[in-house]
Amino acid sequence: MRVSLTFLGLFFLLFTSCKAQEKTSNTLSFKENMMSPNASLNQVSWIEGHWKGEAFGGITEEIWSPPLGDSMMFVFKLVLNGTVQFYEIGGIRQVDETLIFQLKHFGNDFRGWEEKDETVDAKLVKIENNRVYFDDFTFEKISDSEMNVYVVISEKGKEEEVKFNYKRQK
Repeated sequence: MRVSLTFLGLFFLLFTSCKAQEKTSNTLSFKENMMSPNASLNQVSWIEGHWKGEAFGGITEEIWSPPLGDSMMFVFKLVLNGTVQFYEIGGIRQVDETLIFQLKHFGNDFRGWEEKDETVDAKLVKIENNRVYFDDFTFEKISDSEMNVYVVISEKGKEEEVKFNYKRQK
């Protein structure tokens, strides 16, 4: 009896922790007791470049710098009907032996959404094959000229995964 209860307890613990980690099919969440794996900017350097796509009914653009000074920086904008809706600025930073993805949002007038000293921080969950998983953000390399970025967006108590498909610009 004790063996089967222990087995059921382990199965339940494993099932609920795996289930809790999966947000959707393309993103993962960083849990409180997790540790980010060792990683370097070289593993994500393929993100460098000028990328364009479509989302939210408009045109999206991201420009990523190559690794320099323990970071890769980026800028993002969403243009809808010829007008910028919002911007983001941020990057992936090398911190100790791992990576962190950070960003700040700005309105089309460049006024910040987050408080002055606050950023949206996403810890590294794992890197595998052609995907880099940060907390609720995933970068997926489709080819040298195409990538997907998956983002979990929370609105009105509901979470939704949004896919951004980007093509590299020349």
